[in-house]
Amino acid sequence: MQYITHYTSPLGAITLASNGNAIIGLWFDGQRYDRSILAPECQERDVPIFAEAVKWLDCYFAGKEPDFTPALALDCSTFRREVLEILIHIPYGQTMTYGEIAKEIARKHGLQKMSAQAVGGAVGWNPISLIIPCHRVVGTGGSLTGYGGGVQRKLALLKLEKVNTEPLFIPKKGTAL
Repeated sequence: MQYITHYTSPLGAITLASNGNAIIGLWFDGQRYDRSILAPECQERDVPIFAEAVKWLDCYFAGKEPDFTPALALDCSTFRREVLEILIHIPYGQTMTYGEIAKEIARKHGLQKMSAQAVGGAVGWNPISLIIPCHRVVGTGGSLTGYGGGVQRKLALLKLEKVNTEPLFIPKKGTAL
C-alpha cells in the first residue's frame, strides 16, 4: 500500500509518499512527474516515516544541512539508480554538472563516455526531490536547466544552501526550461 501526506514549505506545497516503511516520493505540488509513481488506490494517512521526513524538511528549510536521511525506496532501472546514488552524494551547498555525472558513470563502467542527455533524463525522473538533491545539478557553464519544480525554485534552493549563484544563469530559451 502507498500513503501520502502534505507539507507546507516556504517554496510551496509538497506531497510526500511512502510505502509504509520508506519515502518513495517527494514533490512540489504541480511539478513535472508530480505523483507519477503513485497507484490510484494510495491513501492519505500519517505513517511514522513521514515524521522523520518532516523533521528533515524542517531542518533543510531552516537553512541547515540535515545530518540524517530518512529511509528511501526507489523502484527504477539500474541506470537511474546509479545516477540517483551520485546525486545523493553531492554535498550540501555544492553543485555538479550533468557532464560530470556522465563521466563518473562512464568511468565506473569502463566506458570512454556516457551521454549527459541520458543522465539528464534520469535526473529529471527523480521521484524524491530535495532529499535526493537533483536541484544541485547544473548545466555546463552554469546553466540552471531542467528542474521539475521550476528553475526559480532551483535557484531559491541553491541560495538556501548558500551556493555562490553569481556564475549561474537561467537560460532565456530552450527545451530545458
